[in-house]
Amino acid sequence: MTLEERRSWTYLAVAVVAYGVYLATILSRAASAPLVDVDYVSTMLWTIAIAIVVGIVLNIVQGIFTPRREQTKDVRDREIELLGEHVGQAFLVIGGVAALLLAIIEADHFYIANVVYLCFVLSAVVGSVAKVIVYRRGF
Repeated sequence: MTLEERRSWTYLAVAVVAYGVYLATILSRAASAPLVDVDYVSTMLWTIAIAIVVGIVLNIVQGIFTPRREQTKDVRDREIELLGEHVGQAFLVIGGVAALLLAIIEADHFYIANVVYLCFVLSAVVGSVAKVIVYRRGF
C-alpha cells in the first residue's frame, strides 16, 4: 500500500468518525429539545477543527514511518488524486445548490449549515472511496 493510498484511507476514516461523533452529539441533544433548537454551532466547529488536526497529525505520523523512497508521488498517484478530487467536488456543488435553495425558502440556519456540512463530508468520503477503489482495482 502506497503512502497516498494510506492517506486516502486516513482521510476517509477521519471524515466518517468526526461526522459520526457530530451526529451522535446533536441527536442526543435533540432528545430533550426540538432539532432546530439544539446548539449545533460549537459542536460543528469543534468537530471540524478536531478532524482537521487529527488528519494532519496522522498524515505526519504516516510520513515519519514511511521510508523516503516510498514517499514520492508518481504519475499514477497524481492521476488518482485528481480523479478523487473531481468525484468529490460534485458533492460540494450539490451542497452549495442545496444551501442556496434552503436559503431561498428561508429554512432555519440549522438545516442550511447541516446540509453544507453533510455535503463536505460526502465529498471527502466519496472522493476517498473513489481513490481507494482506483488504487485497488486500477483505472
